[in-house]
Amino acid sequence: MSKALVAYFSATGTTGVIATKLAETINADCYEIVPADLYTNADLDWRDENSRSSIEMKKEPNCRPVIGSAPVDNMDQYDVIFVGYPVWWYICPKIINTFLENYNLSGKTIVLFATSGGSGFGKSVESLEDSAPNARIVEGAVLNGVKSAEELKAFAKKYL
Repeated sequence: MSKALVAYFSATGTTGVIATKLAETINADCYEIVPADLYTNADLDWRDENSRSSIEMKKEPNCRPVIGSAPVDNMDQYDVIFVGYPVWWYICPKIINTFLENYNLSGKTIVLFATSGGSGFGKSVESLEDSAPNARIVEGAVLNGVKSAEELKAFAKKYL
């Protein structure tokens, strides 16, 4: 079995619940991607074109929010990295690009999972390809709601 890491960004805690349960279920290490500048409710207001998240996602495509959490120790030990996030504007938040760009992920499998208010992955894979050259990026699943351990195990088994 491959050594796995579950890395996730969770602005409101929803993705974090799924990520920690996934890590526990598959006995993987877990890493929270914490922005140096935490998002407020006003920052996350997608209806406000001047909110921080709207600007990052729509007006600054090369934006790379700074990560405040310590780096992952010994990324080389992981074969599979499950990367979770909330879907923003039909792709992943830009902090996911920041995370991937901080490591040499060549030869690794990156499995995306997300939470969403109604959309799917959109162009998430495409938006991440340049951030993890020579890695295999896979569109995993949108995991809304609390999934059972059996469902999470079945999801992860395809990639381990």
